[in-house]
Amino acid sequence: MDDLKNPLLPPSRPVTAPPPTSFALAKKRITNLPKKTPFRSWIRVEASTGATSCVSLDKVTLMRRCDLPARDLRLLDPLFLYPSTILGREKAIVVNLEKIRCIITADELLVSVQSLNGNAGGGEEWEYAEEVQRRHASRSDDLPFEFVALEVALETTSAYLDAQATDLEIEAYPLLDELTSKISTLNLERVRRLKSKLVALTRRVQKVRDEIEQLMDDDGDMAELYLTEKRHSIESFYTEHGTLGGPGMSASAPTSPFGSPTSTSAGLKKLERNFSLARSSRHGSSRSVETEKRDIEEIEMLLEAYFVVVDNTLNKLMSLKEYIDDTEDFINIKLDNVRNQLIQFELLLTTATFIVAIFGVIAGIFGMNFEISLFDVPEAFNWVLGISGMAGIIIFSGFFWCFKRRRLIPL
Repeated sequence: MDDLKNPLLPPSRPVTAPPPTSFALAKKRITNLPKKTPFRSWIRVEASTGATSCVSLDKVTLMRRCDLPARDLRLLDPLFLYPSTILGREKAIVVNLEKIRCIITADELLVSVQSLNGNAGGGEEWEYAEEVQRRHASRSDDLPFEFVALEVALETTSAYLDAQATDLEIEAYPLLDELTSKISTLNLERVRRLKSKLVALTRRVQKVRDEIEQLMDDDGDMAELYLTEKRHSIESFYTEHGTLGGPGMSASAPTSPFGSPTSTSAGLKKLERNFSLARSSRHGSSRSVETEKRDIEEIEMLLEAYFVVVDNTLNKLMSLKEYIDDTEDFINIKLDNVRNQLIQFELLLTTATFIVAIFGVIAGIFGMNFEISLFDVPEAFNWVLGISGMAGIIIFSGFFWCFKRRRLIPL
């Protein structure tokens, strides 16, 4: 009976998990990576009240809020570096100028915080937002909110680039003067780094200048920057027609399409499309060239003022580049002069070596093991030495005269 109590099968071994494969380890590492949050911090400045606050918005909400495509929002991504750009859209202006990355609408300003962790702690962004708030609250002219924000962005960017160009000038001129007086490896390396910084800064200033110039050359792009005027025109167009483009809509609908309910979004988009077509047809038929120029004269003068400032900064950098090129040419001339002096010294040294070789040939001839009657003359050594010396001097003088005649050595 005791044997029957024993188990028929051997005791099972504890099941151990198989060792993780390389694929499993890689998957675990990938899943443990910190996920990128879809929300980003923005500094918001209201046009009506001037209140400044910090908000967190994701990309989809921002696209619906400002009516912008996704490709325009990539210009404001702090993870990537894009060249300076000013884009005028239907309801917003996308600005990417050096440290200023923002979205300007007729009602608000959204400044992107250039921090990778999402914290709203950028000093430049807050200074820009506060300056826009102060300038808009105390403005003496009738500039709309979008022009105030754009003007502050251009002013901040031009001042920032001009300050960097001034710092580069302060560093460059003493260094170049020191290099002309003392050519060394250390000074050459410092000038090389300086030139690299100059090329990078010149490229950035040139891109800002080209962007402003391209914007000034196109009247349509400048007209797209009038966000407040476009909004008032849409509201007046809506008020006159009283419907959203459909026969079933009442004339007592809201006067502003920006605050309409969700059910009327399709009608609003249709209204804006119809208004854009009507406005473009009016622009193409009834409005004259003088009227269009008068309408965009305000933004054209604003862009032209800062174009002159950026162009002045670019001229300053080009003058510095010309000074560096002149210094390099001067250094090359000095090095060529030293190289020519070495070649002249080598030429004279080679000629002297040839004259000395003549004495060696004479000594080798008289050192041979044969007897002549000249060996019996007591003064023969002095005569041979004197004649050989005079012959060497004459030959060296002939070479020297030939070099001077051919201008191989300076007079």
